[in-house]
Amino acid sequence: MIRFSHIALNCGDLDKTEAFYQQLGFKRSRLIDLGEQKILFIKLGEVYLELFQAEGQSSKPAQGDGSHEQGLIRHLAFQVANVDAVVNSLKIPEILLGPLDFDAFIPGWRTYWLKDPDGNVVEISQGFTDDQSLS
Repeated sequence: MIRFSHIALNCGDLDKTEAFYQQLGFKRSRLIDLGEQKILFIKLGEVYLELFQAEGQSSKPAQGDGSHEQGLIRHLAFQVANVDAVVNSLKIPEILLGPLDFDAFIPGWRTYWLKDPDGNVVEISQGFTDDQSLS
């Protein structure tokens, strides 16, 4: 059996990145101190993010719903009950896109895309449901 383990992110400042994701409910689960490098795991339910200190900056700033280039993560996505309330409660530097309504596809599906402190695109949405005809 295979289960999802984690996503690893390179961070400019581990403390700022951890504080951002704590606003979404993540909790510290493990800190590994290797002397010059620290690895920080944070957890939300069964989802882990592994945070590393970055060794350089990205040459392209995040835009819209994220990178459209092969081999790069487009965005991290989280579901909430009330997207407007959650986004309005966050201390975020920039909303990249949204709110957008996708009622034409799924009634009640509403989404924002924003940047985390390291420029990763984070999608916060409400109302997504599976297509029951595929089950």
